[in-house]
Amino acid sequence: MGSTYLGLWYESKAGEAAELYVSIFPNSRIIQTVRHDEATPEQGPGVAATPGSVFFVDFEIDGLHVQALNGGPMFPHTEAASIVVDCDDQAQVDEYWEKLTADGGEPGPCGWLKDKFGLSWQIVPKRMGEILSDPDRVAAGRAFDAMMKMGKLDVAQLEAAFRGEQG
Repeated sequence: MGSTYLGLWYESKAGEAAELYVSIFPNSRIIQTVRHDEATPEQGPGVAATPGSVFFVDFEIDGLHVQALNGGPMFPHTEAASIVVDCDDQAQVDEYWEKLTADGGEPGPCGWLKDKFGLSWQIVPKRMGEILSDPDRVAAGRAFDAMMKMGKLDVAQLEAAFRGEQG
């Protein structure tokens, strides 16, 4: 089998998005950027491209191989696909939430957000998966209910709900 990677379609800001993502996450890098020239006169079907503008960019986000394409406005990002960031602790949740919602990003419910390019992310503490899969289904249900009322996830509040402590 060949390699696998995530493909993302942007209207025109794939290069900017890749630069932002590699600046936020450790172990990330731009692999290559391919620019339009006379041989690639379109950004997408019927969308003219400026020679020298980004056609597509290959990069890694903490080991996840991504190729982002500037293809025009035909396929905007939706919540139907998101990148999940499994965070070690509240400090990581806070850091990634802050950086990805900066400069026009939008916070969403239950740990979801959109960055300034419209890409959806789930910023989730690892502890959330442990809590939701706990054999004590009543406690897990309390934590789930608490999560459903949150925007950015709060580990301490999730833990308190799991233990049955009123906040």
